[in-house]
Amino acid sequence: MTAHDIIAYMESLQNEKQRRILMGFFKTGPGEYGEGDEFLGLKVPQTREVVKAVPKDFPLSEVPELLMNRWHEVRLCGLLILVAKFERIATKKLEHDEAAIRGRDEILTMYLHYSEQANNWDLVDLSVHKILGHWLLLPTNLGDRDYKIHLLDDLAQSPCLWKQRMSIVCSWKTSQQGDPSWCLRYAEIHLHHPHDLMHKAVGWMLREMGKRCSMDLLRDFLHQHAHEMPRTMLRYAIEKMSEQERQYWMKR
Repeated sequence: MTAHDIIAYMESLQNEKQRRILMGFFKTGPGEYGEGDEFLGLKVPQTREVVKAVPKDFPLSEVPELLMNRWHEVRLCGLLILVAKFERIATKKLEHDEAAIRGRDEILTMYLHYSEQANNWDLVDLSVHKILGHWLLLPTNLGDRDYKIHLLDDLAQSPCLWKQRMSIVCSWKTSQQGDPSWCLRYAEIHLHHPHDLMHKAVGWMLREMGKRCSMDLLRDFLHQHAHEMPRTMLRYAIEKMSEQERQYWMKR
């Protein structure tokens, strides 16, 4: 199987009615955040089925052809192949295995090199925590914690909205594993971001951090910043709290 085979098969599944729905849903019109993106009209479960059929030994060198493809769903397929490859060598058993460390670093490097191809929120959200977020928690030959912070800072400070989103949504995984530091750092960095998509992402990640790590940490963050948080961000962050507590924070 080659990237060409995958693309040809996915193109054969094209659905015009679903394509029009997706182009509206993902805001592909002039001036919208997904301007110019092109869809085949495949639903995510269809793309996941394609990924399941890809052999485990599918060459990593074939993935860039998928990531650079014009079709949104083909790029998602490439990203999910990277996720599958990463997860196979990120198990507890292989955490300190040198070959696995090199393999994870190679996948992470490719993911970041083609990060601008993850050019809509679903492409980021379905991949970044499972590659970049997981990598943050694992041994690497690329550098120490300061290196990892510098790498995420570069994403956060990029002019590219999708790289900025990566810097906060990757913390979904770190919070799941009990480390709130990544979420708190990048939530603060993006506190005054102008885009609604980032307001939603930051609020979502704060909510997950509170749920997975500590509601007291979330409340501490809110005590410091609720008065300056965009309303959408705040609503997302407090979504799972009681009605009484939500009202308290919204009045702040």
